[in-house]
Amino acid sequence: MTEAQPAGPQLPTGELRLAVGRRGGRGVATSQYYQGALRVIRPHYLDASGQVAYTIVNPGGGYLGGDVYDVDIQVEEQARLLLTTQSATKIYRTPGAPAVQHTRIRLGPGASLEYLPDQIIAYRDATYRQQTVVELAADSSLVMCDVVTPGWSPDGGLFRYEEVRLRNEIHRDGRLLALDNLLIRPGDPASPLSGMLFLEDYSHLGSMLVVDPRVDDGLVQELRDLLAPLDPGGQLGLSLLNGPGFALRALSRSTGALNKTLFAAVDLLRHRWYRQQPLNLRKY
Repeated sequence: MTEAQPAGPQLPTGELRLAVGRRGGRGVATSQYYQGALRVIRPHYLDASGQVAYTIVNPGGGYLGGDVYDVDIQVEEQARLLLTTQSATKIYRTPGAPAVQHTRIRLGPGASLEYLPDQIIAYRDATYRQQTVVELAADSSLVMCDVVTPGWSPDGGLFRYEEVRLRNEIHRDGRLLALDNLLIRPGDPASPLSGMLFLEDYSHLGSMLVVDPRVDDGLVQELRDLLAPLDPGGQLGLSLLNGPGFALRALSRSTGALNKTLFAAVDLLRHRWYRQQPLNLRKY
């Protein structure tokens, strides 16, 4: 009788590693690897600035219970990367185990990353945990957004997902700058975000974290004045970090209103810092 061999380490459901450097004044991939249910499609350039744009694709169509995704992004010295997704991240029912995504981001000196994924849609009975760890040089720049929305049922009612947890850990020049731990449990009356998002009729949440040495009080006030009128029925909070950056939270009743708010902030930063035109991420 042959002895059973121990099982080898299980591969992630999807794995992506992408490194971007600067060559000839433009961002280019210096290495890339993907397997399973993650891909990147060919790079493109939205303007003449040299910033390269990559799009992450999940050919599986959605995240299921027990799925584990690993993403590793590196932006080398003086390179600029815009990273987005082809479509929304859909979290379906997760009986037995949550869907999980681990993301590690490293930015070299003078590097810049705009990480602008489409919204996370959590359907009924879904549990999703996303952990992102960012390591920045003192003069690098990070703009990172998330939008969380509930899925809909055929009769138009909101699905009640079980839990969405987004944990962002940001280190600047080797020191912890920010730890942002967001937990949403719509069906749990003990959850402080439960009442905020659902009992008071809000169903969608947008989040933005920006770390850049050019952030100051004047910029934050300019953003408040610009963004506050964009979604009159929503709520907006914006505050400086304990370092060169700010955090933004927005509550709304629609994905469109949140995207309008977040992209208005992105466009202001792009124009002020790089003199770039408003961003157009049309994907159809």
